[in-house]
Amino acid sequence: MADLGSATPTDPATPAVLPDMSDAAGYMIDAWQRAILFWDVQRERANDILSQYSAGAPDILAFRHETLLDARRFPRPANYALLRITAYGEDEADHCLDPAKPPLIVIDPRAGHGPGIGGTRRESELGIALHEGYPVYFVTFFPAPCPGQTLIDVLHALRRFVDAVAARHEGRPPILYGNCQGGWAAILLALHCEGSLGPVVLNGSPLSYWSGEPGVNPMRLAGGLSGGVWPVRLLADLGDGQFDGAWLVQNFEGLKPENALWEKYLPLFLDPEGERARFLAFERWWNTFYALSRDEITTIVRQLFVGNELERGVLDLGDGTRIDLRELRSPLVIFASQGDNITPPHQALGWIARVYRDTDALKQAGQRIVYLLNPKVGHLGIFVSASVARFEHRAILEALDDVSLLAPGLYEMSIDNPTGDPECRKPQYSVRFVERRVEDLRFEPPSAAFERVGEVSKWNDALYGALVSPWIRAAANPAAATMARWMHPMRVSRYLLSERFAPWMGGVALMADAVRAARAPGGNDKFPTLRLAERDALATVTQALRATREMRDTWHEFLFRALYGGFQRNAPGGSGPTIQERDVSGIPAAG
Repeated sequence: MADLGSATPTDPATPAVLPDMSDAAGYMIDAWQRAILFWDVQRERANDILSQYSAGAPDILAFRHETLLDARRFPRPANYALLRITAYGEDEADHCLDPAKPPLIVIDPRAGHGPGIGGTRRESELGIALHEGYPVYFVTFFPAPCPGQTLIDVLHALRRFVDAVAARHEGRPPILYGNCQGGWAAILLALHCEGSLGPVVLNGSPLSYWSGEPGVNPMRLAGGLSGGVWPVRLLADLGDGQFDGAWLVQNFEGLKPENALWEKYLPLFLDPEGERARFLAFERWWNTFYALSRDEITTIVRQLFVGNELERGVLDLGDGTRIDLRELRSPLVIFASQGDNITPPHQALGWIARVYRDTDALKQAGQRIVYLLNPKVGHLGIFVSASVARFEHRAILEALDDVSLLAPGLYEMSIDNPTGDPECRKPQYSVRFVERRVEDLRFEPPSAAFERVGEVSKWNDALYGALVSPWIRAAANPAAATMARWMHPMRVSRYLLSERFAPWMGGVALMADAVRAARAPGGNDKFPTLRLAERDALATVTQALRATREMRDTWHEFLFRALYGGFQRNAPGGSGPTIQERDVSGIPAAG
């Protein structure tokens, strides 16, 4: 389907071709039928969500697997488990296994959703690795944290997982794959592990939380505009010690409300029969929310998001382990996209020039860092898109041995594919590693305004902890927390469309059955003139919503500057021009 968001109304100078009355009547019937089918899918989504919660919100992995370790039974319990992927359909892992290849451990993010979205189809990170002969392991997690669970508990559990995998494949250090927030978890894990590790692959993973382009990446301002970490503590206190993941998902939707409220529904309205299965499969994951403990979310927001302590080299999690990115010895492969508005290349790559002052420092540290940029795929597409899995992820896997053999330094991975076929295999495509200089990563240095956000956050946090938190904790209880979760707008707006809550939706289901029985063939090929006018009208609404969101983002930038000070264009110690274009023009193109 064409991108409605980029569509423009037809040229008014073009003579309009008026449909006859029979076409107009047929179009109205068709549009009415599509509307009935559209709302019936919303009813199905509501029922799916309720069924997911009744079943305990299981993961959505499409791969058969066995549980090797359950961290809920560890002396320091955490709501994680280690799975060994055994099969997809008829592809048994043992039949595909190449004894010479190292094991691969995939870590999904705990960012409000459940695990497994990257493993819902054969053409995925898991499926490609399985097909290529790698022993594949997956780190899953459960909907609720264990009582008193901390980030250190999680890291120690992950460390035991890595040790267990390494023991099963002696002499072949495991490869770590970190998706989104699983990326910083993989980095912390690599710094905690005492044994040898193979390469660490970061997919859409933020490590430089203050970085971004003004007007394009507003999420980095959220901590300052909300006053720091205290709102997160408030929500966790109201949740009786648990932070509802629905709040994180709501933040993601708030980045592009035109998509959350409008654009994502347009394909379903235009083609309800063709889009139904895809829509429901994605929404089944998107609307199932997992919780974090109060300690986990507070540590993550205070020390990573607001404090940016990982990049700054001052992160201390309290277990005596030195957290310094310069101490990392595993080769790094960073996969980012210029179309990613959640983890832009600024946040995936900006830390390199701040941790290593120049190329010589990177080489003296003995580190190898390889980055690969996709020109347009969105955030989820980095680890969900089938075409990305078939091409970029396969190319990364096939290149990991070469990455380990590179001399220390910074490289851009360039994939030359003359065929244009995402399923092509070597030698139809080739991979080159083009040496780059750290000094050429000319991302704008973070402003001192973000330092001031950290100071404001500390004061607000201290005031909240002393004056408010004890009273809320005393009043909080499981029943009130459960009620608050069910009343969250991200849930209410979905489940109220089930016939269990809205009996009239049963009538929609009956009408939908009748529509399917009477639906004439032809689909999108019918009434081309009127369907084109329909798309133009829908695109106009998209443009209006997008303009409203851009005005909001501009206001947020202005408010942030007014509260904390302006952004520096060329800060002292900066290296030349800064990134101001969405195409990340400061990164030299390969070739």
